[in-house]
Amino acid sequence: QVQLVESGGGLVQAGGSLRLSCTTSGRTFVGYAMGWFRQAGGKEREFVAAVSTSGSRTAYPDSVKGRFTISRDNAKNTVYLQMNSLKPEDTAVYYCAAKKSGFILTTLQYDYWGQGTQVTVSS
Repeated sequence: QVQLVESGGGLVQAGGSLRLSCTTSGRTFVGYAMGWFRQAGGKEREFVAAVSTSGSRTAYPDSVKGRFTISRDNAKNTVYLQMNSLKPEDTAVYYCAAKKSGFILTTLQYDYWGQGTQVTVSS
């Protein structure tokens, strides 16, 4: 069982930055594809970023491309989401996800999910 814990959310003004972190307790991330998703009130959960097991490959939707960067430190069992130039429409609960896979996964097919961290961007 992989337990994921997100941190780093908060309230920020439009144009600001936040860095989210996702770590696991007692389990390595090695061999796991990792992703970030978000869910705003009344909307479906949507893909935000994904990274391969080695960290060499990443994927983003057009809505965040050029503003968000996903990275991972396998030695620390931590995945990061650097969010720059934040917009009010980025407001959502952000979730970290993991799946034992050698592929980048951009859909909801992950096996493990964190509890989420709230990001609120004020205008």
